Amino acid sequence: MEVSEMAKIDKLNDFIVEEQIIWQDKKRILGMPISFTKYSFSENRLFIQRGFFKSVKDELLMYRILDVRLKKSFGQRLFRVGTIELSTADKTTPIILLENIKNPDRTRDALSAIAEKERDEKRVLGKEMFGAMNDGSVANDAFID
Repeated sequence: MEVSEMAKIDKLNDFIVEEQIIWQDKKRILGMPISFTKYSFSENRLFIQRGFFKSVKDELLMYRILDVRLKKSFGQRLFRVGTIELSTADKTTPIILLENIKNPDRTRDALSAIAEKERDEKRVLGKEMFGAMNDGSVANDAFID
């Protein structure tokens, strides 16, 4: 098969679904969005893009968020930013930090509500959530069922 024929067979776009971004922000330095770390989320996924010369894009399904925690240091409160710490059931990134973002209270509330809604819609059972502990161990079976 020639290269030109292979290009005609490309049907990847049939599988790509564009999701509407409902929130986006950048990591802020002294309250200003001048870093190369971008955060965004849709109703189904959280996206984190880091880097300028070497770019890395991470993606997390919302139903895999286990816990949402908001941290604000004194300096962050002065610049009206905060850091959201997400505990996840993802093996590659069990802890995700959305650092120095604007309106962290509203963002935390939205993330928590969306994650809960996604877990309900996907009918994720305790077995999936408790079986994915950060240290790789499986919780006691008596508590899973």
